[in-house]
Amino acid sequence: MNNLTIALDAMSGDFGPRVAVPAALLALSQHPNLHIFLVGNTDEMLSYLPKKDPEQQGRITLVESKSVIDNDAKPSTAIRHSKGSSMYIALELVKCGKAKACVSAGNTGVLMGLSKLLLRPLPGIYRPALVAVLPALNQQKTVILDLGANSECDSDMLIQFAVMGAILAETTLDITHPRVALLNIGEEEAKGLDRIRAASAVLKTHERINFIGYLEGNELLTGKTDVLVCDGFVGNVTLKTVEGLLNIFLAPFKLTSKRKPWWSRLLGLWLRRSMSKTFGYLDPEQYNGACLLGLRSIVIKSHGSAGAKSFAVAIEQAIQAVEKHIPERIALSLSSALPKSENN
Repeated sequence: MNNLTIALDAMSGDFGPRVAVPAALLALSQHPNLHIFLVGNTDEMLSYLPKKDPEQQGRITLVESKSVIDNDAKPSTAIRHSKGSSMYIALELVKCGKAKACVSAGNTGVLMGLSKLLLRPLPGIYRPALVAVLPALNQQKTVILDLGANSECDSDMLIQFAVMGAILAETTLDITHPRVALLNIGEEEAKGLDRIRAASAVLKTHERINFIGYLEGNELLTGKTDVLVCDGFVGNVTLKTVEGLLNIFLAPFKLTSKRKPWWSRLLGLWLRRSMSKTFGYLDPEQYNGACLLGLRSIVIKSHGSAGAKSFAVAIEQAIQAVEKHIPERIALSLSSALPKSENN
């Protein structure tokens, strides 16, 4: 793709340009056809830009912003005063066609609201959902949504998430007729909230959805389903819990201690390399970046605490979404996949 341009909200997240700029440089080194708009305080961004690579810097455009949206800002208030912020300008670059995608580590609620306002949802979609592809056993992957964009969802929204998740699994993971499940507190028909049972009743009869029923939280990483659907509150708690457990599991294989004898350090190095080959795909740093699925354009939400390597993974997610034309492919499939009542 000759015109591969991404807009980065370089000021948001816990670390701002200290992470966003090195991540941009890493992405540029891996994609010779990539151009990046870095949106933020020009002086701050320049302080993290080396001057030794003029070719790479020639593919960076600095865009000045007047403000930054706080991570803890109330969405309704922040959106009203967002014009001129790094997040708003980055999204505006996508809206006017100068960039193909936006990546931000900023406030999720504000990013969701501004994306919906500036870029608009696809026809038939009430609200976009945050979606990510998580690792599962035997090198499998599971699409999970929503991960925090919508804390409360009715049954219609859960059905839309199931449809979009299935289309994403087909287009990005090349899974034919992907298995779809609803996250619930049990597998029995009578378990769960009314909205979950109502969504289940519709999905059972959906001609385009391979619905396999309910899935419990302890089966999330087993590869039992290709798409897992839940509301944003449950999804966000689930994601953070999984990431925390994976970090605890992988921590012993990342740490070194100079106080240990040489043979112990050598053994530890061998164990880390061995475990990395077996379980390295579970490392949360390798799958940072959740797509706001259901928009007419591509928006990727990075973790606010992401480091440069992890933020670069989020940029890679944006690049893949652009190259695979995710919004266009979902739009083509939605009209026939959504229940008729939702197309009106």
